[in-house]
Amino acid sequence: MSMLEKVWKRGKAFLGVEYPIVSGAMSWISNYELCKAVSDAGGFPVLAGGNMPVDLFEKEVDRCIEGFNKPFAVNLITIAPNYKSHLEILEKKEAVEFVVFAGNFPRKNEVERVKAAGKKAISFASTESIAAQMIRFGVDALIIEGTEAGGHIGYVSLAVLLQQVLFKVGEVPIFVAGGIATGKMMAHLLLMGAAGIQMGTRFVMTEECTAHENFKKAFMKAPARSAVSTPQYDSRLPVVAVRALKNKGMDEFGRLQLKLLKQLEAGEIDRMAAQYEVENFWLGALRNAVVDGDVDTGSMMAGQSVGLMEDIKPMQELISRMVNEAEAELQKVKELMS
Repeated sequence: MSMLEKVWKRGKAFLGVEYPIVSGAMSWISNYELCKAVSDAGGFPVLAGGNMPVDLFEKEVDRCIEGFNKPFAVNLITIAPNYKSHLEILEKKEAVEFVVFAGNFPRKNEVERVKAAGKKAISFASTESIAAQMIRFGVDALIIEGTEAGGHIGYVSLAVLLQQVLFKVGEVPIFVAGGIATGKMMAHLLLMGAAGIQMGTRFVMTEECTAHENFKKAFMKAPARSAVSTPQYDSRLPVVAVRALKNKGMDEFGRLQLKLLKQLEAGEIDRMAAQYEVENFWLGALRNAVVDGDVDTGSMMAGQSVGLMEDIKPMQELISRMVNEAEAELQKVKELMS
């Protein structure tokens, strides 16, 4: 038995795939094509629901059901306007075995609905107390994601989350995300107790990813420090931080917040409508970058691992390289300890 088989046994058994390497859901990026490539290479794909129109969402889910012969998950954004409709659709899809809740933490009854439909529920956990709450709600696995990650993020680094959650919670498998891009790092996270890892930014840099060429080229050039998180100017307008490459779009988002705060003060808009405007900005700006290639004013969501991107590879080659690197690193550790 290889060293990897020993350390990722739990994650592999839980997901039912060859490698517990999860492809994190990225709106406009984690589509059928990317998920198919991940699945064929032995990893675990997660289809991004985002705020996809309901009819299109169901079509994408059906494509995955028909196109894959291995397990996959669908990611639901709890704060998306179409979230409730997406959840209702998944309840009827027996072939979808996993649901990943994102955006915010799911309610207990939402976890129960997923489980009643015969599916496994996975949620993010940003603290030990939230991890405990999600386990009480009945989730089957957790994902801890450091602030190094791209897109919507929390505020705590992965190094701290490992100690706060991974080292203390053992009831369910825990998958680790945020800033991961190499097999060597994966090996050490598995040794720490992770059931598997999740990557997002790294999967953008694959031949099968349908993101615009301009988007990928920008990733290739970007240093880690250029992936910055957005600020929140006022607590009256809560903003879930977004990590993306700094560009004109990032500046535009700052101006949007200031405009919305003025409208709130003047009573021209309520808090819920303002929050919707914030989320709608990111959905539109991300599409402009990923689909249309507007890297100047579009949203270039990326994790700090963007600084480790050196090439664009076929998915199979990328995952094989990750696995080989991890196995070699574990052998080094074994020799060091013997």
